[in-house]
Amino acid sequence: MTLAARFDDIGKPALIAVMILSFVFFWPLGLVVLGFLIGSGRMACWDQGRGPRWQRRMERWQRRMAQWQERAEQFRGGAGGGGGGCWGRPSYSASSGNRAFDEYRDETLRRLEEEQREFREFLDRLRHAKDKAEFDQFMAERGRRSDNPAPPPQQ
Repeated sequence: MTLAARFDDIGKPALIAVMILSFVFFWPLGLVVLGFLIGSGRMACWDQGRGPRWQRRMERWQRRMAQWQERAEQFRGGAGGGGGGCWGRPSYSASSGNRAFDEYRDETLRRLEEEQREFREFLDRLRHAKDKAEFDQFMAERGRRSDNPAPPPQQ
């Protein structure tokens, strides 16, 4: 019979007594016993025989992931959740009922997306130019250091 099976046979009150006595006589052993009891789930009052501990945790995570995916679909507007655009934003084809407004909105959104793309390209060019200037400065300083080696320290 293993030690864990013996612990199961003696019951929770005896396990608590063993833990307390191990703390009294040699506290590191008490910590080991406490860690074993908590880690193995033997002292869990909330267990109620619902199956292995890790299986319950996995099922709970799967439920959470399913809920998260449902919310993400609702947020994006998929799964019958309204607008068909990205992140819940109505797509260009969603009609407000006013054709002139729809054309204005579509044109404005296209123009804003184009400006956003151009601005991102500008930022990329700006970062590239800054990186190049820093690299050129580094290479120039490195070249100056190799041309003029430092004199040995005098004592």
